[in-house]
Amino acid sequence: MRLFAATLATETNTYSPLPTSLTGYQEGVWLRPGEHPADAPLMCTAPLFVARQRAADEGYTLIEGSCFAASPAGTTSRADYEEMRDEILAQVEAALPLDGVLLGLHGAMVAHGYDDVEGDILEGVRARVGSDCVIGVELDPHCHLTQKRLRLADITILYKEFPHTDVLERAEDLLTLVLRTLRKEIRPVQAFYDCRQIGSYPTTLPLMRGFVDRLSAMEGHDGVLSVSICHCFPYADVAQMTGGILVFTDGDKTQADRLATEIGEEFVSMRGRTAPDYLSPDDAITTAEAASDFPIVLADPADNAGGGAPSDNTTILRRLLERDVQGACLGPIWDPIAVRLCQDAGLGTEFALRFGGKIGPTSGTPIDATVEVTGLQRDCWQSFGPTQSALGDCACIRIGGVEVVLISNRSQALGLELFRNVGVDPAQRRLVVVKSTNHFMAAYGPIARDVLYVDADGPIPRDYSRIPYTKVQRPIWPLDEGTEPGLIL
Repeated sequence: MRLFAATLATETNTYSPLPTSLTGYQEGVWLRPGEHPADAPLMCTAPLFVARQRAADEGYTLIEGSCFAASPAGTTSRADYEEMRDEILAQVEAALPLDGVLLGLHGAMVAHGYDDVEGDILEGVRARVGSDCVIGVELDPHCHLTQKRLRLADITILYKEFPHTDVLERAEDLLTLVLRTLRKEIRPVQAFYDCRQIGSYPTTLPLMRGFVDRLSAMEGHDGVLSVSICHCFPYADVAQMTGGILVFTDGDKTQADRLATEIGEEFVSMRGRTAPDYLSPDDAITTAEAASDFPIVLADPADNAGGGAPSDNTTILRRLLERDVQGACLGPIWDPIAVRLCQDAGLGTEFALRFGGKIGPTSGTPIDATVEVTGLQRDCWQSFGPTQSALGDCACIRIGGVEVVLISNRSQALGLELFRNVGVDPAQRRLVVVKSTNHFMAAYGPIARDVLYVDADGPIPRDYSRIPYTKVQRPIWPLDEGTEPGLIL
């Protein structure tokens, strides 16, 4: 038995002012066959990582392809996408004959001329491997489940958790189902229920936690192979941007349709109740300062690099400084120039620094202040589940009662190392401000006495009516009333 595995992935915010080119992938994941590290998966590479670990015991030959992945940002250049795609497709062709293909994709990648990148990749793979080859795909739940990609893949599995702490488990599930299909033990059939909705669905909140746990318990019983929740990625203007439910059963299409419909209708009934409440910056700061137990974590999802934002908005920081808040730390602010200036100044130096507010109007205005350099570190990283995210060179500066972490590789707040790299222990601070939507919860939730979500003026608004969609199929909730959810596959 011969299996091939590869990755080509990013999450594309089509409104982001940050275009994505080969450089973005080279700074993220840029691995040729055989170069993937042995100790942990990287961004979207879990299918290859898991397949490598299980090859000897399962008795198949794994042919490793290239792995390319970039941090979320704007649309990928057409020529650059085609270069990476064609390299992987050439590897597929060279590996023939193949019994199975495992692809670690994201599901919300857009390139100029390709609104459905994953569908295009799958079309190229299917054309080369033929109809008998079993293709399995792992996707982020913040994806677009187009009919094209669902029809071209035999098995599609999405992460269940948000924050995405289960990438390895879902890759294990994917490989197991692909192998069982190849061994004729199962015959996967699928159904997708389009809920016609845009929303946010953190699984750290009770309603989604219970929903996910109940769906997970269905798998492996009564012919149910897999149940996935598509959250959608709201910051991409593509036609099939929508949330929904994807079900795979063993050979029973009627059962798949029924189950997807039942779960989909329940998901629709949860509209407006799955996301946290969002406070204004001032209300969040006031609430945090009134707390009697610390630390209080303030999340800034509107400037989340994980959704394609620059991570250099200064609004919350400016209010902390204007209100003379003490015992606070904030991070990350992406500003490679400021990091370099801090390194040039040296540890312990006080000097005048302008930082943040660089990329566009939604970045706010730069902060001009006399700062003290309290921490410097090169080649930093932070953890997220089994993976590590590069932060590049980092600096910590103190302005009044606020410590600010500056990074040179754009990233959202994930692990506690973001602060600890430069000598700040967030567990010992009164207020901890993190630029992230919900991935931060894996590391910061356990240390927080309370978590407050802030709707600041960054480029990723919580109010979807503020997003100037032109391609999204309408009607869709909450932009429209009278939506028509239903099975589309």
